[in-house]
Amino acid sequence: MKTALLTHADCLGHITPEGHPERVARLEHILHALEPLDLDRKTAPLAADDDLLRIHPESYIQDIRRAAPTEGFRQVDGDTFLCPGSVSAAYRAAGAAVRAVDLVLGGEAPNAFCAVRPPGHHAETDTAMGFCVFGNAALAAKHALDHHGLKRVAVFDFDVHHGNGTQDLLWDEKRALVITSQQMPLWPGSGRPDETGTFDTVLNIPLPPGSSGVVMQAAYRALAFPRLREFRPELIIISAGFDAHQDDPLAELNWSTDDFAWITSELCKIAGEVCGGRIVSTLEGGYDLRALSEATRAHVEELMKAAQ
Repeated sequence: MKTALLTHADCLGHITPEGHPERVARLEHILHALEPLDLDRKTAPLAADDDLLRIHPESYIQDIRRAAPTEGFRQVDGDTFLCPGSVSAAYRAAGAAVRAVDLVLGGEAPNAFCAVRPPGHHAETDTAMGFCVFGNAALAAKHALDHHGLKRVAVFDFDVHHGNGTQDLLWDEKRALVITSQQMPLWPGSGRPDETGTFDTVLNIPLPPGSSGVVMQAAYRALAFPRLREFRPELIIISAGFDAHQDDPLAELNWSTDDFAWITSELCKIAGEVCGGRIVSTLEGGYDLRALSEATRAHVEELMKAAQ
């Protein structure tokens, strides 16, 4: 079996104002970089509202639908804009996460990557923020737990910005372990080590500005990977943000493309040990187009190696 790639043209229809970092070109460059790879390409479906209700109240879902303009843009957060195609894109991004879980847990794919936008890890229970509309990674976790009946799921977030939305959505979920590293200080300002969740199932790993992949690897070996092995998840979900890259314009960590390959390889090893290799990864940040496409390809190539 091959690594599954889930995407949809609707995700290119989420257009942001000129100069906005979360732009259509991000996904275009990623798809171009992944085009030569031998992947099992799947169409990302629209999420069902019943799926979204696992993490967001109906009032919020309806507010997002009503907020989408018929032309131009509407701002729903200091950084988050909707255009006429944004709701379809957000439903595809969430639907990709759900479908990827179904494929991997159903034995149709060993692992999967969702090349979608808008991203999701900043979207809180009833708040769109940080370019994010629906909590895609948290939704994948809840779908695996509630629909497939898993007892333990882990979300591993290596985006440079703290995944405050995923933390909020899974704060009270004792079946889900959330591990997230982030530059600190940096927007959104959350992600302190003392933020541990109701059931001590949140692990935050702040990293200092200017630090390299060497610092990250040491922190992951000391803190993240032992905790992940101890939890023994039946599925690992990756919030794959590539904005900790040294060339990214929105942050100040100095990771290389090889660092993202290393992270993915190590997570695949752990998945092989504890959950039969089952991984679902979904795109989050990354705003230098060259660095983003190279790091994403390295990430997916490691998933492919693990699938063999």
